[in-house]
Amino acid sequence: MSDVLELQDVSVVREGRALVDQVSWSVKEGERWVILGPNGAGKTTLLNVASSYLYPSKGTATILGETLGTPGTDVFELRPRIGMAGIAMADKLPKSQTVLQTVLTAAYGMTAGWQEEYEAVDEQRARAFLDRLGMSDYLERRFGTLSEGERKRALIARALMTDPELLLLDEPAAGLDLGGREDLVRRLGRLARDPIAPSMIMVTHHVEEIAPGFTHVLMIRQGKVLAAGPVELELTSRNLSHCFGLPLVVEQVGDRWTAQGLPMS
Repeated sequence: MSDVLELQDVSVVREGRALVDQVSWSVKEGERWVILGPNGAGKTTLLNVASSYLYPSKGTATILGETLGTPGTDVFELRPRIGMAGIAMADKLPKSQTVLQTVLTAAYGMTAGWQEEYEAVDEQRARAFLDRLGMSDYLERRFGTLSEGERKRALIARALMTDPELLLLDEPAAGLDLGGREDLVRRLGRLARDPIAPSMIMVTHHVEEIAPGFTHVLMIRQGKVLAAGPVELELTSRNLSHCFGLPLVVEQVGDRWTAQGLPMS
């Protein structure tokens, strides 16, 4: 399998502080990764490097065979090959657009409709992705009127619209209630187990949000990688305790994970 993402000694430095520090990490075709870590650990920074919107201060980042910052790499050709869903994208989208328009505009790499004309196949694809994420009843709703869970599902459908080779999800379950989280995890699990789905990287704080079908985990703390590898080998109580800085117990229940702190003596 070829690498869809390869970071070699990547650091991102801002105002003298390393947001990520000498990170070496690779994601192969077909893998589904979870990035775990506390607030400020560097998770979203890593995702922004993987999206090509943030260049390393040091080291090299190669995405889908293209190395950032080299003469032969055109990020405007690279970015349509990468799907991204997160809070930053939601803030760029017009709240007055319908859900269907919000997904359709991704076909042209735009955030808002202008004078473009969509082909029937574009609308069919948009409707199919929205249906897959349980959003068929919301096609004509204004994006700004959606609940947090509905908005997250619409953003994932939008990220899939360009048929990406790499799908990046930045805390897709953040802000959801229990029902919304479980519905999203179930749908992400279906996507993760689909053999023709793109390679995936998801940022989260909570092991409970890891959907079945995710294969690997990377744990990061204070910009440094603490563990990286198959989820069943690396998602341990010892590693998670080190990552979050307090004693934690990790358990696998069926095909899901839970974590809780040890009782205080």
